[in-house]
Amino acid sequence: MIIIEGLRLAPGQDPASLKGRAAKLLRRRESELLSLRILRRAIDAREEPVWVYTMAVRVRREDAVLPRGGQRRMGAQRLLRPEPSPPYRLPESIPALDPPPVVAGAGPAGLFAALVLASAGLRPILLERGKPVEERRRDVERFRLTGVLCPDSNIQFGEGGAGAFSDGKLQTGTRDPRHRFLLETLAACGAPPDILIDAKPHIGTDFLFPVLQNLRHRLTALGTDLRFGHTLEDLRETEGRVSELTVRGPEGTYALPCKALILAPGHSARDTFSMLQGRGVPMEAKPFAVGVRIEHLQADCDAAQYRAFAGHPGLPPASYKLSCHVSGGRGVFSFCVCPGGEVVPAASEPGGVATNGMSPYARDGTNINGGLLVGVTPADFGGDGPLAGIGFQRRLEQAAYALGGGGYHAPVQRVEDFLSGVPSEGPGRVLPTYRPGVTWTDLHACLPPFLTAALREALPLLGRKLRGFDSPDAVLTAVESRSSSPVRILRDSDTYQSPLEGLYPCGEGAGCAGGILSAAADGMRAAEHLCASFQETSASS
Repeated sequence: MIIIEGLRLAPGQDPASLKGRAAKLLRRRESELLSLRILRRAIDAREEPVWVYTMAVRVRREDAVLPRGGQRRMGAQRLLRPEPSPPYRLPESIPALDPPPVVAGAGPAGLFAALVLASAGLRPILLERGKPVEERRRDVERFRLTGVLCPDSNIQFGEGGAGAFSDGKLQTGTRDPRHRFLLETLAACGAPPDILIDAKPHIGTDFLFPVLQNLRHRLTALGTDLRFGHTLEDLRETEGRVSELTVRGPEGTYALPCKALILAPGHSARDTFSMLQGRGVPMEAKPFAVGVRIEHLQADCDAAQYRAFAGHPGLPPASYKLSCHVSGGRGVFSFCVCPGGEVVPAASEPGGVATNGMSPYARDGTNINGGLLVGVTPADFGGDGPLAGIGFQRRLEQAAYALGGGGYHAPVQRVEDFLSGVPSEGPGRVLPTYRPGVTWTDLHACLPPFLTAALREALPLLGRKLRGFDSPDAVLTAVESRSSSPVRILRDSDTYQSPLEGLYPCGEGAGCAGGILSAAADGMRAAEHLCASFQETSASS
C-alpha cells in the first residue's frame, strides 16, 4: 500500500477525479490501481479554499513506485509507506463476576466502558440518573420553551451525557488505536460515514439521538443491565475496597453489592463529588475555563474564512479556532464552536444560568456560536478544598440567573457595548438564539472583574486573527461555566484505580479527559484495567 498525501480539489470538484490524479502521480494507468480509499480530508482555507485529501492506494509493483521503507515528495504531494498500526482489540472473554461490575454514568466514558465490559462477557450494570435520550430530548425542549427545569433530565444528565446536546465533535489531539474503533462503532450505529475520513469529524445533535439508541440496543444485546433513573447516592467500603452502593431508583432506594465500580460521573455531577468527598475519596480542585458564548452571523464567518468562495455549495459552513494571551498571562480561547447552531440552556440546578452550544449535522442555522473562555485556576476560586471550583461555578451561574431576571433567561450584550462598558438595549444584526429568552444588560454586573478585563483585552486581539470576530453586533451570552470538570478524582496511572480499591474514576467528569472521543477512550481504558485486574485474580486463585 502507498499513502498519497496532499491531493487537492477545488470546492465542487468531484472526488471521483481523485483516481485519475492518483494514477497520474504514480505514473500508472487507472486500470493498474488495484484499490483506492480516502483516509482523510480537510479544508485548507489559508489562501483560496481547497479540499486536501490523503489516499491509500494499492498498485502492481509498488516497489517500482516507492522503494521499500522510503518516501518521495512530488510537488505539494508526498508518497510514503504507512507505518503498521494494529487495530484495537477488545479484551478476551473472562468468567462472569459475582457481583457484576457497575458503571455509573451513561456519557461517552460510561457507555464505552460498559461496551468493553459487556464484550468481555461481564454483563455490567449501567446506572444513569437521567432518562433515555428520546425522553430526555422532550425534557430539554420543554425547558427551552417554558423554563421548567428537570434536575435529572437536561442538557447535562441523561443518556449520552452533556455531549448529546452539542455539535457531536469527535476531534482529539492524541493518537490512540481506540479512536478508530470508536469512530467505526459510532458509524455502525448510524453516525454519518464521513466521520471516518473528516479531519474534524462531527455527528450533530440530530444524528446523535438515533446513534445513542442503537448503541443502547447493542449494549443490552450483550447483556448490559441498563438502568435509567437510577442515581448513585453513596458507596461503602470494606477493608479499603468498594463493597456496596446505595442507589436511588424510580421505586425507591436500594443497596447494590459491588466490588468494582467504573465511575464516569460527567462534569456536572456535583452531588456525586460531595458524596465522594464525604467518603474520603481523594480528589483535588483543578484548573478549567469560564466565560461566555459569542454569536456571529454564519455568513460573516464564511466570508472571513472563504472570502470570494463564501457560500459555495462545495464548502461546509466555516468554523474557527482562536486563542491569545492577555496581560498577566491568562489564556483566552474559543471552545466548542458550533457552526450553524444555537446557544442552549445547560443548567442542571435551580436558580442558575449556564450555557452551551448545539448544532445539527447540516450546520444550517443562521448563526455560529462558540465559547469564549478564560483559563482559571484554584487561586481564582475564592475557597479551599477539592470542591472550591464548584462553588465558583455556582456563584457565576446564580449571578447570571439574577441578572437575567429569572425564569432561566440569560443576560446578553452586544460586543460594542461590552467593550464600551455600557448596557445593551437590544440587538443589532445578530439575533441571539438562546431560549427560553434573553435580557439585554451589562455583563460586567455578573462576571468578576478579572474575567471581563481578560475578555475585553482579548476581543480586539482575536478580531485581528479572524476578521469580524469583534464585530460590534456580535452577541455575548453569559455564562459558559461547564467547559470541563472543576474536580479531578485521583487514580493510579498504572491501575486506573482510586486509592479506594475497586473504584475506577474515568472520563471528563473525573478530570481525566476532555471531549467526546477522549472521554470514551478513557472509559475503555478503565474497563480494560478492570478486566485485567480480574484476569490476574482468576489466574492466581
